[in-house]
Amino acid sequence: MAPVDTAADTPAPPPPEELVLAGEFPGATRDQWAALVDGVLRKSGRIGADAELGAGVDKLVRRTPEGIPVAPLYTQADVADLPPVGVPGRPPYVRGGTTDGPAPDGWDVRQRHEGPDVREAILADLENGVTSVWLATGDGAELASVLEGVLLDLAPVALDTGGADTGAAAAYLDLAGGLADPAALLGTLGLDPIGLRARTGVGPDVASIVPLAQRVAAEHPLVRAIVVDGLPVHAAGSADAQELGFTMAAGVAYLRALTDAGLDVATAARLLEFRYAATDEQFPTIAKLRAARRLWSRVLEASGAADAEGQRQHAVSAPTMFTRRDPYVNLLRGTIAGFAAGVGGADAVTVAPFDDAVGAATPFSRRVARNTQALLIQEAHLARVVDPAGGGWLVESLTDALARAGWAFFQEIEAAGGAVVALDSGLLAARVAAVRATREKAVATRRTPITGVSEFPDLAEKPVERAPRPTAPNGGLPVYRPAAPFEAYRDRSDAVVAATGARPTAFLATLGPLAGYSTRASFARNLLAAGGIDAVEAGPTESAEAVAAAWEQSRVPVAVLCSSDALYAERGEATAAALRAAGARRILVAGRVDVPGIDGQLYAGCDALAVIDGVYVAGGSA
Repeated sequence: MAPVDTAADTPAPPPPEELVLAGEFPGATRDQWAALVDGVLRKSGRIGADAELGAGVDKLVRRTPEGIPVAPLYTQADVADLPPVGVPGRPPYVRGGTTDGPAPDGWDVRQRHEGPDVREAILADLENGVTSVWLATGDGAELASVLEGVLLDLAPVALDTGGADTGAAAAYLDLAGGLADPAALLGTLGLDPIGLRARTGVGPDVASIVPLAQRVAAEHPLVRAIVVDGLPVHAAGSADAQELGFTMAAGVAYLRALTDAGLDVATAARLLEFRYAATDEQFPTIAKLRAARRLWSRVLEASGAADAEGQRQHAVSAPTMFTRRDPYVNLLRGTIAGFAAGVGGADAVTVAPFDDAVGAATPFSRRVARNTQALLIQEAHLARVVDPAGGGWLVESLTDALARAGWAFFQEIEAAGGAVVALDSGLLAARVAAVRATREKAVATRRTPITGVSEFPDLAEKPVERAPRPTAPNGGLPVYRPAAPFEAYRDRSDAVVAATGARPTAFLATLGPLAGYSTRASFARNLLAAGGIDAVEAGPTESAEAVAAAWEQSRVPVAVLCSSDALYAERGEATAAALRAAGARRILVAGRVDVPGIDGQLYAGCDALAVIDGVYVAGGSA
């Protein structure tokens, strides 16, 4: 008799009403996790044996430039008391300005172009994935020829005239006459006298934007007249909350000017587009964009226009993060910035070409920049989910903290008299300078590493050469690029090579066997290379005399002892004395250790720029 198949007669169990992931495993408490973290940090000596539970976790907490703590772990308890973020397309717009986000076609891919001879480049971009153009232009005389062939009711053009009314804005509006429906004109006029003041120290009165704004409000419902630009503040080294506070104050200044001229708040708000920097710090960028929408919604609510449309955002890969040295790493920085801008809900995103810090872009670098966004939208599918970071405990916590810090800075600016007064009085510059000083110290000590520049530099890299870009106006807030101090030493090194045939060089006085010195020798070589300094080493040695004999082969002015603490204690002093007697002018030690007879130390967290400068001075290349 054949066996009976009872399985076919047994009904399948009903699906669970609630799916509990990993429900078969016992739950882990925060205290259990903290105990494991404490154990690791106790072994490494970062906390004491009798430290209280959670001391190790506290050691891992970092702080943003605003002082906001960022914890290594977040749970639902960290967001339990936060205000509701709402739904997409409704105030406070934290989750996005529209109900369906950028889906299905993605956000507006906006490419920047400079100069009068860019018509072919613009058309090539628009034919290959770019959906709008950010055009730096002069008085507008060339606009008709530059934009010939561009369908201005399909592809918006955002003008960049520096923020002033140079005539280009009116010339652009006149182009609407060539459309079947002039009211279908798209674009942004780029008027921003406050941003111009931030960059140059001077600028027209805020009310200068009123006539054109009124014309746009009456005739062109799809055009934005004014840009509220946070880039000058970010480029000066500001904290994210300072960028947020400044843009809120500038936006309010424009609202006042427009409503004083007779526009209602909702109409005035529709004329504004906000521009923010997107960086390779993805979570702060995501949180900043979400916080900006929340803050602007609060401004409109306080202005009596709670149901006005949400803030329109243009996110731009921050020029501060781009490097001239090893510029191909900028491809990665731009990708992360574009990712963060898209996830953060920006309406338009500009990813700068990787050679942006070197000079004028080439067709290749522009192609890679636009394809970066194409990949994020079409292959990574970032636009298929509305607010994909929403609900993440870190993102929600950081969004709330940045919104609160940004609002506090906005209130400080308003109490001082507004955005223009804060610029003219030096208040904004002073507040940003304090943050910039912290950033400069972090870069100099390599606590904030710059890959390819301060970390893992390649002295043999072939330079990327580009035609120079137009000189940017200055005179206002300073322009800060963290990589610049290290790149200045690399330039000095190249000058030495051109003059002498060899780079500035340091001697690595390696004590003992390879296993004993390799880690610190690698550290010293990497730090020195960040300043364009080459290194030669003694190799395995058995005595101070052997090190000095190896030094005789190079006779470079600076020597760096590299070995273990035990060997430093055994023969560090004798080696330093032997090198000094042989003629070494400056003797350093790799590690935070005291060796008699040395002139300085190289260690993680030391002022790398000061060490590099000392090598140049000792070598006569100051």
